[in-house]
Amino acid sequence: MCDPDMTDAPSRTTSSWKRAKHRIAHSIKLRMVLVFLLLAAGMTFVFFTGAQKAFSMGWREAARPLLMDYVDRIAAEITNGGQPSVERALAVTERLPLTVRIAGPQVNWASHPGQAESDWMRDKPDDGGPRNGEKWGNGKDWNGILQRETADGHTLQFGINEEVFVRRPRLIGYALTSLLVLTLLAWLYVRRLLKPLDAIGEGARRFGAGDFSQPIPERCLHGPDELGELALTINTMGRDIHQMLEAKRALLLAISHELRSPLTRARLNTELLPESAEVNPQRDALMRDLKEMAGLITDLLESERLSAKHAALQREPVALVALAKEVVADVLARQPSRPDARVEISLHIDPGLPTLALDPARIRLLLRNLLDNALRHSAGTPLPPELHLRAEGKGIQIEVRDHGPGVPDDQIPHLAEPFFRPDTARTRAQGGVGLGLYLCKLVAQAHGGTFAVRNARPGLAVTVTLPGD
Repeated sequence: MCDPDMTDAPSRTTSSWKRAKHRIAHSIKLRMVLVFLLLAAGMTFVFFTGAQKAFSMGWREAARPLLMDYVDRIAAEITNGGQPSVERALAVTERLPLTVRIAGPQVNWASHPGQAESDWMRDKPDDGGPRNGEKWGNGKDWNGILQRETADGHTLQFGINEEVFVRRPRLIGYALTSLLVLTLLAWLYVRRLLKPLDAIGEGARRFGAGDFSQPIPERCLHGPDELGELALTINTMGRDIHQMLEAKRALLLAISHELRSPLTRARLNTELLPESAEVNPQRDALMRDLKEMAGLITDLLESERLSAKHAALQREPVALVALAKEVVADVLARQPSRPDARVEISLHIDPGLPTLALDPARIRLLLRNLLDNALRHSAGTPLPPELHLRAEGKGIQIEVRDHGPGVPDDQIPHLAEPFFRPDTARTRAQGGVGLGLYLCKLVAQAHGGTFAVRNARPGLAVTVTLPGD
């Protein structure tokens, strides 16, 4: 029986590694710090390796005669022209950081017997190579420099007293701490250096959402740099887009207002035409076209009002159930009678729905457009359109579904765009100019809610969520 914690440990490690890899791959700051660390480590390695090679290439040959002369003097002091003296050797080791070994027929003594011999002092080094290999002087007899033979058969071997050189492991900790501090300073500097990227990203997202009121702050550390130029360029682009949108909105509003007067006159003149069997069909067709044009202008004006940053809503407590039933009755009353089938809408209402502060005129517009759209595309289907009112937290969710042919999945994201009509049975011949769902989305967003469209298979389902207080 295995421990689940031990089983999950590799998966957690893999997941942590994937998250770290993802963060590094998607963060310029982290990658710049890693590049800084790798560059620092590489430069340090190259510097010390090069310096070591440069200093070690010639110092041995240059120091060889000096070291031989020095060892000769120390050996002469210990032997004093005769047999090696332990007392004189001890005095030398107390004065100098050296080790002395005396081996011979009469004197066998070591100043530091507890210290291990170096490789060059052994008959066979630990690595198994020759005693005087490449490791100790490129084939030179370097151990011979520190070894002397006396006339009476004694051998003197000199070495370095390692006890004099105090090992300081704290220096490694200090070095690591210094490296971490330098890394932290580098990270803070890089973070400060790239901080304008956060402001640039936020500004770009604001511009994408249609909010041009606050430009990107063109700040940088020491005067304008590449990031400052980028912020300036995006601000210029945002101003240009804002001006184009405002010009389009102003032109659309002006045209809509100017068209209302001639349309009203045309409708009045049409109504004054004499009634006759020949004129009535043409007059009725002309009245329908004029009514559709008037509705289009009304929808255009309403869409421009709702798409403004601060949409003016006349909020009041609204019982959505009663309002929905009124809209359903009004929509059904306006539908042309069908001799082959009875037009109806299926209501599904959850009990205990809260009363919300809404704009009743805009919510009526939303429900009417959704129901008209569902009825338009439910002709000939066995099931009627459905209107669902559900509780969603403190708010209410509205869903209208038809059972028509639906639309292709790749066109779903575009259904709420103005003047968009999919290339299916939902065409211009069935009515509509492509502003109904766009207005519904604007109404939902103006109330702080959400708008979503999905294929219900069969049919299309539109879901609007209105938040509560």
